[in-house]
Order: sequence, then C-alpha cells, then structure tokens
Amino acid sequence: MRLACRRLACHRLVCHRLAAALLFAGLAGWSPTSADAAEALRDPGALRLARADGREPGHLAVAETLTRIVAFETAPFPYRGTIPGTGKPFLDVERDGRLGHTAPRGGVYFEDRTYSDRRVLLSIPRGFDPARPTLIVLYLHGNEARLDRDVRDRQGVARQVAASGLNAVLVAPQLAVDALDSSAGRFWEPGHLKLFLEEAAVQLARLHGDPVSAQRFATAPVVIAAYSGGYLPAAFGLEVGGVSDRLAGVILLDALFGEEERFARFIARRRNAFFIAAASPATASAQRRLAGMVAGTGPIQSGPPRRIEPGDIRFIEAPGTEHRDFVTRAWTAEPLRAVLARISGYPRAELIGALDGTVDPIITGAARAGDAKRP
Repeated sequence: MRLACRRLACHRLVCHRLAAALLFAGLAGWSPTSADAAEALRDPGALRLARADGREPGHLAVAETLTRIVAFETAPFPYRGTIPGTGKPFLDVERDGRLGHTAPRGGVYFEDRTYSDRRVLLSIPRGFDPARPTLIVLYLHGNEARLDRDVRDRQGVARQVAASGLNAVLVAPQLAVDALDSSAGRFWEPGHLKLFLEEAAVQLARLHGDPVSAQRFATAPVVIAAYSGGYLPAAFGLEVGGVSDRLAGVILLDALFGEEERFARFIARRRNAFFIAAASPATASAQRRLAGMVAGTGPIQSGPPRRIEPGDIRFIEAPGTEHRDFVTRAWTAEPLRAVLARISGYPRAELIGALDGTVDPIITGAARAGDAKRP
C-alpha cells in the first residue's frame, strides 16, 4: 500500500511539473528546454522535499538549504545602453577591439572582464515552505565584490537570510565584477527589474525542484537590501523598476552614498513598504540628511528595531564600525539577519520530519565547482 501511494505521488508530481511548463513559458518570455522537461520527469529528489502530510506540488517545503549560482538572461549586465541623465553611452571606451566603461572612481574597466557576468546567487533555506507567506530578498552588493568570494562566502548573505527565520529566499545578482563602480546596468532601464524578478521566479522554482512554486515566487513581496555601492541599482529599481506593487520594504546597509532624492521620493509614496537605513560614520551625514528630507512623511524611528511593521521608517547609526565589515559586523553581528528577523508576518514553517537542529550545510550541487572560476 505504501509503495502504491508513493507511485501515485510520483505520478501527480510529474503531471504538475508538465502543467507548470505553461507557466514557465509565460514568464519573461521564458521557455523550458527539452532538457528541462526531461529533468522534471526523472528527478526523484523532488519527492524528498515533501512534508510527511503528503501535500501536493506547490506546497513542498525544503529539507536542506539549496544554494546555487546560475546565469540569467535578464541579468543587469552586459549593458549597452546610456547612462541616465547624461545621454552618454555606458561603454565609452574602445581599445584594441575591447569596449570599456570609464568609472568615476575606478577608471576604465573593460566589458569582457567587468560587465559581462550574468550570474545570480540563489538560495532557498531549509524549512522554506512556498505554501506559507513568502518574501524574496533581493540583495545588491557593493563595490569590489564577487558573488562567490564576497556575497556568498565573506558576507554570508545566504546564511544570514536562512538564520533570520523568515520564510524567504535570496536573489543576488552580480553587478560590476570586483570594481570600484556602482553602475546599475540594465536596472537603469524602466521596467527591467520587473523582468528580472519574473525570471527569478522561474529559476527559483527550478532550484526548489517544483515548477508549480514559480507561481508563488512570481507574486511574492520583495525586500530590496543594498550594501554600499548597491545604492545606485536600488535607487533606480525603486523608481523605474516597475515593482512598486510588490515591494515590502527596503534595507540600506551603509549604502547612502548618493541618490537621497530618489530614496526620499520612494519613502513619500511607499504605501505600506518599510524603509530601514543603517550607517557607519562613512554614510552617517547622508543618512541624517535623508531623515530631514522625509521628516513630514510619517513617524520616524531610530535605533535597532524590535519589530518591523509595514510603513515603518527607521534610521540606525552604528558609530565605531567599519564600512567594509558592515554586512557582518555593525551595531550587531550579522545585521542583515538581525533586520530580517524583525519583519513580521513571514515566519518559516516547521522543518520537515525530525530534524535534530544540527548545523545546516549549504547544498550547491554540481554548480559549485564552476562557481569557483573567476570571471
């Protein structure tokens, strides 16, 4: 009897996966390949995601953290457009057949080394359940960063999202690779962030192992978390990204190096989205300036939050902290985790089976070996 039930579950899972191909085709022009379809049919690992209560596909919680770096068609780079407000081409240098961009602080960086990485870090924490209220955390890294070396390993962003206890997944695109440049790339383009998040829904569903969950990822509220130079893609994403209907909140971690006017406009029209900004001495003056600009838009709170509710505006100062370490050590250890943990309304489900509370390894599969190759 138990074997028959297991076979029936397999059959239902395959049927749901095939039906989900229609959803895949409708997101960002995405179309599944024959290899995707074959993988959907032969993937027995998806069954281990199911809870003991036998819920249907689309309601599957994950048994272990799933983290992978994958290429996106809608990634912010490469970018061949112009710099907003200037009319100047982003790629303004040609040398020996190579195209490059002149960054105000870093000088000339060439497209093939700095602006051609389409990869995105995705992570789904152990115990994540798409049947429960879900958040997408969009993390925008700072200057001189690489996804594997800095976002995943040094800053532990996936670990912090998992440790927050939120029923949330991580999406972190590679911006300029290891460069003193905050350029937003295609996130400068009106509506492009929306397209990016549509593709993220598909890619997350693939990582999750259940394409039906793409429906939930495609409508989940989004928290934009930006560190340092991530302020520029964050500011433009908020203003022209086309995702205002999905925004749950913004977290700036020592990121107010400019664009205060755009952030002020977002706060003024934020509806129920929260806005949390934290500063080391490097950005404290800019943060105080922004606080003054939005003083009339609602109650402003200061200091670390005990609970974050929709519409909250809060500014945190962390004197004596270092900008480079701000994602790992600020007013508290792992400040991104600390802020995410205070967001109400998205608790993670109980974990599958009799989990013993041991340290959860990050499962990266075959993608890990390729991730180690630096662009």
